[in-house]
Amino acid sequence: MPQATVHLLRHGEVHNPDGVLYGRLPGFHLSGLGQEMAAVLAEHFRQRAESGARITYLAASPLDRAQETARPTSDALHLPIHTDGRIIEAENYFEGMKVTKAELRRPKHWPRLVNPLRPSWGEPYKQQAARVMAAVQEARLRAIELANGDFGTDGPEAIMVSHQLPIWATRLSAEGRPLWHDPRKRECTLTSITSLRFDDDGTLLRVTYSEPAASLLPGAASTPGA
Repeated sequence: MPQATVHLLRHGEVHNPDGVLYGRLPGFHLSGLGQEMAAVLAEHFRQRAESGARITYLAASPLDRAQETARPTSDALHLPIHTDGRIIEAENYFEGMKVTKAELRRPKHWPRLVNPLRPSWGEPYKQQAARVMAAVQEARLRAIELANGDFGTDGPEAIMVSHQLPIWATRLSAEGRPLWHDPRKRECTLTSITSLRFDDDGTLLRVTYSEPAASLLPGAASTPGA
């Protein structure tokens, strides 16, 4: 079995004029800028495919913003979008709220703030990393299977459109780092790519990170996930 790469792609900017933590809520779609970001990523992957990359599998979280980010890449590479619930946004107690310092000072929220290492306000980091990595390993195998013996220049590749916190937790876990962190310091910008390169037996070889749409980031809104 060949080496393979799974790219974890964060979705583009979301239309969120009220600045709420939208989490898993329906109805939050890409903004105009987010659609531009998705188009830039599609062109990035199209050019890679033209240069010999064998990208054979595309999956996305079921949330609107992830599906909409995946769509231009689906069109560019002529790949169907497989919906995978394991790469959905993290659960969060504060979902739907505008999380400000004043809001966090309200006593009713204090029980949810006692353990930032887990974290106590949402889905445990370990659980997020475990479910995403399980999806990644399945995507790796699907990419190899769908390559049908044509492995391109660097082995089969898969793309999975997910969300900031699950991607970041997965990267921290893969690199053997502590999972608790300051949300402001996550290296996972809008439409960034966190690439996991695997050996032929599924052992992780390395993690790389890139921002093909970096020119569109200045001024973009980015509400931390969970």
